[in-house]
Amino acid sequence: MKTAQLPPVRVEPAVREEIESVLQEGESLSQFVETAAVQAARRRRAQQEFLARGRTSIARAMATGEFQTLHGALDEMRARLEQRMGDARRAHARGPSER
Repeated sequence: MKTAQLPPVRVEPAVREEIESVLQEGESLSQFVETAAVQAARRRRAQQEFLARGRTSIARAMATGEFQTLHGALDEMRARLEQRMGDARRAHARGPSER
């Protein structure tokens, strides 16, 4: 696949120095910028998907008239979290060879 370039970004010298000060060994400024751009794009995509799910949920609740209470939603989230934590504890107890 053919590669493409991102547009050059002008920054103050202090910004460049700050970025360069946190580069990992062997990491180039270009690699850092590419990684940061990809991570930002993924974060924005996740935010967009989260908002879309929320809008769909609101529309469904408005259409059906079925709303969930705050406490009901929190109880469901706590139950899911406890289940996943229990699963993680059991997997950890089994050890790496049995996972």
